[in-house]
Amino acid sequence: MTKRYPFPNPANETSARLVAAGVVIISAAFLLTNSTLFLLALTYGFAARVATGPAFSPLALFVTRVVTPKLNFNHKFVPGPPKRFAQTIGLTFAASALVLTLLDYSFAAKLVIAALIFAATLESVFAICLGCIMFSSLMKLGVIPQSVCESCNDITLRPQSVNA
Repeated sequence: MTKRYPFPNPANETSARLVAAGVVIISAAFLLTNSTLFLLALTYGFAARVATGPAFSPLALFVTRVVTPKLNFNHKFVPGPPKRFAQTIGLTFAASALVLTLLDYSFAAKLVIAALIFAATLESVFAICLGCIMFSSLMKLGVIPQSVCESCNDITLRPQSVNA
């Protein structure tokens, strides 16, 4: 994470859910076409979001600068570190599927992308972030230090919903 392009903290949950919907669409396009270009786009998008938040991700830029501002309702803000962790898990899935495809293990790649679609659908439709749940569990186990996300532990540090 760079100081010039930090990952948003807090993160707009509406934007996160819309990006997840975009991930579902791109992933489904791969399953339908078997085109490696969709995996390249997914992998790049996740890598860009992990490294710089929405700054260099075309999908995230579109969502945060065009779509979310046009939605006229209260947006919920959530801690950023769990969302960044979830993006890292997404990067792992997308990159794994890309490598599997390049090694001609396309069925295995499709299974990985199906799992990614499942997780991204839970996020986009139901606001259930599996990566965030995993992040919380790892914090409770002490694998991730409490200092990484103090607002994850203290609800009084969490920002309230705000109107766009």
